[in-house]
Amino acid sequence: MADPKGFLKHDREVAERRPVEERVNDWQEVYPGGMGRALLPIITEQAGRCMDCGIPFCHQGCPLGNIIPEWNDLVWRDDWRGAIERLHATNNFPEFTGRLCPAPCETACVLGINQPAVTIKNVEVSIIDKAWDAGYVAPQPPEWLSGKTVAVVGSGPAGLAAAQQLTRAGHTVAVYEREDKPGGLLRYGIPEFKMEKQHLDRRLDQMKREGTVFRSGVEVGKGKLTGSALKERYDAVVLAIGATVPRDLPVPGRELKGIHQAMEFLPQANRVALGESLPPGEEQIRADGKHVVIIGGGDTGADCLGTSTRQGAASITQLEILPEPPESRPDNQPWPTYPMIFRVSSAHEEAGDRVYSVSTKEFLGDEDGNVRALRLVDVKFEGGQLVEIEGTEREIPADLVLFAMGFLGPEGPGLVEQLGVELDNRSNVVRDKSYMSSVDGVFVAGDAGRGQSLIVWAIAEGRAAAAAVDEYLTGSTTLPVPIPPTARPLVV
Repeated sequence: MADPKGFLKHDREVAERRPVEERVNDWQEVYPGGMGRALLPIITEQAGRCMDCGIPFCHQGCPLGNIIPEWNDLVWRDDWRGAIERLHATNNFPEFTGRLCPAPCETACVLGINQPAVTIKNVEVSIIDKAWDAGYVAPQPPEWLSGKTVAVVGSGPAGLAAAQQLTRAGHTVAVYEREDKPGGLLRYGIPEFKMEKQHLDRRLDQMKREGTVFRSGVEVGKGKLTGSALKERYDAVVLAIGATVPRDLPVPGRELKGIHQAMEFLPQANRVALGESLPPGEEQIRADGKHVVIIGGGDTGADCLGTSTRQGAASITQLEILPEPPESRPDNQPWPTYPMIFRVSSAHEEAGDRVYSVSTKEFLGDEDGNVRALRLVDVKFEGGQLVEIEGTEREIPADLVLFAMGFLGPEGPGLVEQLGVELDNRSNVVRDKSYMSSVDGVFVAGDAGRGQSLIVWAIAEGRAAAAAVDEYLTGSTTLPVPIPPTARPLVV
């Protein structure tokens, strides 16, 4: 398995990002030449650190069930074509996950018990970038057509994975997207500096060449294409509409101008960064010269941070209600679980302050109704309850406030109501083990069914739902089904 002594000879090494003073002045990826290409000089040695551990727990950590030790070995042997074939066997879009996934596979790496884990995510993105450059990625149109039709609603990672698998199985697939271009959050939520849209567009072109049809600018559930009309037109429907209802903060002053959801701010910035126009009548929310406060300490908050930095914010403060996580794995989150530890993204390297254990009590405004400040208070958890700490109230300036506190579930009005699918108490669409909703022929994949989650889970569910749809339409399926980590045997 790769270099038997690789983990003894080589330390963990990752690619260096471009200097901060350079990258904050553009919207390109933070790695020189792109992440995968920046890694190539060091990646063979890093793949060689993958040890013959006997029981590869990285399989347990990856929702897609990526066959990680095998493609590490192939990279170490300089068999890049074999590596991409093995990687594509479980993952339709490794250029997305290699850039955006938080890599739970690495926290489950056996080497990570007492040494820095193998750079699995870095090897993954190097494989796919090398494969594109070498011409190893080509369209895979079906050999025959089934005569069955499928509508996929939503073109995020779950919808794209389901659509590609179903097209390759021989079904006629149409993907509906309400925005003017397909990609979902991959296009309109992820900033260019994290993933340039060329990677998305290149994959979409492959899917079109395979036969997948994209119908952008069509919001199913509005106008003539109602839920019932969609169900009558197609033999099966896959809902991959995501969890797009944002969590709000109903405190005094919420009505002030200058307070926005992250997904009002980020899509506009992405469009402008790519030279695109905003929808007619829409004015861009910008951070230029403003004191920006971001409420929410996760990845979306970091995306707002990096975007505000590039727009020229005067100051940026990111608030988190939870305590600052530890630098190393806490005792109550042992290997191979995914630990809550202090992490530094590229955006955090560039600018801004992170403030933990604080709660927003009130938004304060000026005489024109614009937000001018936040009133904060320090908090702590006692007996499972959030308690304010006396004497810690204070104000911080804020000309622009962005909510990045996550999402509650899919939007109910429109398509979901029209189809009449059952919802759970979190407003997610209920589905059975075959990903079918309470309505026959209507399947659900990704965040719409499981709630807000990781991109790697979205792709895994898209693939699994596609296999279920294929079986529903034809009586059997040869499409691979990802095995959830909790259902996998520990012995390989």
